[in-house]
Amino acid sequence: MSISQIARTIGESVTLKLNEKAAILRAKGDPVIHLGGGEPKSKAPVDAIVAAAALLNSGEVRYTPADGTPAMKAAIIRYTEEFYGRKVTPEEVMASSGAKQAIMVALQAVLNPQEEVIFPAPYWVSYPDMARLCGAVPVPAPPEDGTFYPRIQDITERVGSYTKAVIINSPNNPSGAMYSVDFIRDVVEFCESEGLYLIMDDIYHRLIFDGRKPINCYDYAKDLSDKSKLIVVNGVSKQYAMTGFRIGWAVANPELIEIMANIQSHQTSGPAGVLQHAAVAAINGVQSSVDNLRVQLENNRNVLVEQLKGFDGVRVTVPDGTFYCFCDFSYYDKDSTKLSNFLLDKVQVVTVPGIEFGMEGYLRLSYCGSIKDINEGIERIKWALDPNSPNELYIGDRKLIRDWN
Repeated sequence: MSISQIARTIGESVTLKLNEKAAILRAKGDPVIHLGGGEPKSKAPVDAIVAAAALLNSGEVRYTPADGTPAMKAAIIRYTEEFYGRKVTPEEVMASSGAKQAIMVALQAVLNPQEEVIFPAPYWVSYPDMARLCGAVPVPAPPEDGTFYPRIQDITERVGSYTKAVIINSPNNPSGAMYSVDFIRDVVEFCESEGLYLIMDDIYHRLIFDGRKPINCYDYAKDLSDKSKLIVVNGVSKQYAMTGFRIGWAVANPELIEIMANIQSHQTSGPAGVLQHAAVAAINGVQSSVDNLRVQLENNRNVLVEQLKGFDGVRVTVPDGTFYCFCDFSYYDKDSTKLSNFLLDKVQVVTVPGIEFGMEGYLRLSYCGSIKDINEGIERIKWALDPNSPNELYIGDRKLIRDWN
């Protein structure tokens, strides 16, 4: 079969594949614990559900504008003013079918083949393939000091004549690290001085812990004119637990938004009207669900970190936000894919291999499920990896025999 060169470079989304695999095993009745998931288990806000149901009941579900409905754009404008202190116009915002599409369309709008996009490592699994889909070159930037917290030097030393854009995701998936004020300031100022596009993937910016406050990139931008190359991406998936609604957005200069909307119009047309209606209600409605989710996630994080202290060989950096913990399991196996498959096969716990995020020897563990799942999942992992564990483990009515070293 003849397929394109770009298609040959693209792999499947590992995180989505793991979600599918876990669902299949559960459907078979297997007692799978999913510590690899990327979606909160809490329900979408009532305001969103009621709004979606009302529009469905009206029967008036039609095409929407390529850049979002007027109501959706007004909600994005309100959100940007409330959480970023920046008043923008409808021409500066675009709704998409998820923050992922907003990032993808932004990259398609600014990247030429062979140009480069830089992002700190560890990184979200989709960034490299998104760049490749544009015929561009992904350039991971692991912090030189071995931590999850980049410095501006980690970015600047990778900038060359082909560099076109930088992507920053803070708090970060998979590490949960919230980058420092100094770094965000420096990267905003550097990208402005060098004429680079800067995409701020802020999808987790309200899910931060220990009294931290979101860092606002606009505070450090000197050029907010129609020539600004700053692109801020957000959405309802994480903070409102509305992953299946697939509504995100981008805020950028009017010319760029127009180009992005043109691209989107030929890809998917406008985001689904019912889902935009729900997103508007979530953004404009009572915000207690976001606060409740943040408190729940912080508590879950504390439970997970405490449980991981029971491992002699696991190194843990306490997450500042999100619902992920990126743990160094290289003491047990430096091949993270092999280790992840081993845990799924032996004790039916889903984790995500660190290599997919650009760092081998790590596993991403999610704590957005129940406390019960966290406790039992870590107990199973410890039993599978600790050579001093008992020979038997019961999972429900099933007895597992430890027949490996």
